[in-house]
Amino acid sequence: MRRVRIKDEALEQRIFLQRAMVATAVLVALVLLLAGRAFWLQVLQHTHYVELSQGNRARIEPLPPNRGILYDRAGRVLAENTPAYQLELVRERAGDLEETLARLGRFGLLEPEDVARVRQLVLSRRAFEAVPIRLQLDDETIARYAVHRHELPGVFLETRMARHYPYGPAGAHAMGYVGTISEDDLDRVDRERYFGTGVIGKTGVERAYEDQLLGAGGYREVLVNAEGRPVKGLTRAETQLRSRAPQAGRDLRLTIDIELQRVAEQAMAGRRGGVVALDPWNGDVLVFASLPSFDPNGFARGISRRDYLALTENPDQPLFNRVLRGTYPPGSTIKPVMALAGLEYEVVGPEDRIFCPGHFSLPNSRHRFRDWKREGHGTMDMEGAVMQSCDVYFYRLANTLGIERIHEAMSHMGFGQPTGIDVQGERGGIMPSPEWKRGAFARREQQVWFPGETVIVGIGQGYWTATLLQLAKSTTILATRGRHFRPRLVRALVDPATGAVEERPPQELPAVELARRENWETIVNAMVAVTSGPRGTAARAARGAAYSIAGKTGTAQVFSVGQTERYDEKTVAERLRDHALFVAFAPADDPRLVVAVLVENGGAGSAVAAPIARAVFDAYLLPKAD
Repeated sequence: MRRVRIKDEALEQRIFLQRAMVATAVLVALVLLLAGRAFWLQVLQHTHYVELSQGNRARIEPLPPNRGILYDRAGRVLAENTPAYQLELVRERAGDLEETLARLGRFGLLEPEDVARVRQLVLSRRAFEAVPIRLQLDDETIARYAVHRHELPGVFLETRMARHYPYGPAGAHAMGYVGTISEDDLDRVDRERYFGTGVIGKTGVERAYEDQLLGAGGYREVLVNAEGRPVKGLTRAETQLRSRAPQAGRDLRLTIDIELQRVAEQAMAGRRGGVVALDPWNGDVLVFASLPSFDPNGFARGISRRDYLALTENPDQPLFNRVLRGTYPPGSTIKPVMALAGLEYEVVGPEDRIFCPGHFSLPNSRHRFRDWKREGHGTMDMEGAVMQSCDVYFYRLANTLGIERIHEAMSHMGFGQPTGIDVQGERGGIMPSPEWKRGAFARREQQVWFPGETVIVGIGQGYWTATLLQLAKSTTILATRGRHFRPRLVRALVDPATGAVEERPPQELPAVELARRENWETIVNAMVAVTSGPRGTAARAARGAAYSIAGKTGTAQVFSVGQTERYDEKTVAERLRDHALFVAFAPADDPRLVVAVLVENGGAGSAVAAPIARAVFDAYLLPKAD
């Protein structure tokens, strides 16, 4: 029987060695793979994963820039920044946004009517952005938040710099105001610049110079725990966090004289209307008063819907800018420039005399255009007609000139077009003409220009409308004998970091040239007679002045009075009474200030508007008492 070897040790050893080598190779490959992967993650991708890990342990907080400060021409602060608490909401940390908003309403941290607005605002911003939802909190609101803080995920109490207007309503329409950024605002701005910024300029200088006032925002990283709350006491780690300092916006030096502004507003107290005062030699706006006014601090705090509706539904329209957007018949204030047009076109001379019986009729017409003085003024030359504001004289003059020449002359004086002031929203008014009427009306029979419409243009009525700023500008042209400048509210920009001042030079416009320069003096002398002549319509208001005033009163009708009717101010509803106007410059021989005043439904310009202008002139031209 043959013996068989059951165990081959040599073969088993070879197999073992082969398997060991394969296992070793696999192990080495796995080690190399792990080492390579570790090298890839920890060396080659180090920066990337450090940033990711940083994002888990840190929160980016915006650092809004300080908004530029507004100063008046004497260096008094008109708008500043003060520290205040505000509530901010980060959507990605808020969990259920609807529940968070509902809680804010229940806890009295949001007005019920403001919830929809806040929801829309939060959804319009990026999920990680901190969106301000309540500004300038009072102590009671802060305490209420502290009590419910644990129930409001994603809602944080932060300290920010808030806008404050020390003079309140004074000059509010000139400076404008800042308000909470809306979705419409975000559609017209660079969102990156407003990261962490809760307000934006809405009107006036605040809006017109938004780019300069805003500055550049910064940010900082803050260590947070698992609940997203800041962690304190990790100084070494905190030194590794990134940050970028914000850059403050540029300060603005305005042309406004806030003390003169307050004088004008006090003189207008309780009335609706406006006052404008210009420096005739550079276009600086010293007074820009639209009344009634409003407190811009309400908007800076984040005005509630209830308070906003109280302003918008107020029949006196405190938010309406009467200086820029109010258009009114200029009334008799345009009689000096009408007389100047008559001289330039040589259709009338200074000594030419006409008889005023108290009414005027066109040839072959029975319609009577009545004078404000029913019995008439008698025989009038140009100076007397301006001094006593004789309507019949200017009815005749307008009919002789014709509407085409009137339109051309008045356009040179700035009517029918915006003045170009450096804030938005200005209206141009209407300087009527046959061409304008053809474009303004759809029906052919309404497009016909009638001779009677030319007649009433002669006393600043009819289709003619102008802004108070236009009246001030046309008066400036008379004061300077043809020179004029673009009105401005900002005279310089200042870099708060370096103190560098960028002056904005006055922008002189093409002068109004006359064929005869002596015509300027004829008109100015007539305007001086208005305030100093024996029958001057503003003589009472100018009595006792230590300087000479060249002016013109005006009374503009709000509605038409029938041929057989008589206007009685005592029986007419207050809002249907005539507007009172007055334009003037002083001193007449060396003008330093131009003033235009309009009082809505105020009645006679001589009794109501002229004394307001006198108060402004006195405050500006007379020495200040120690």
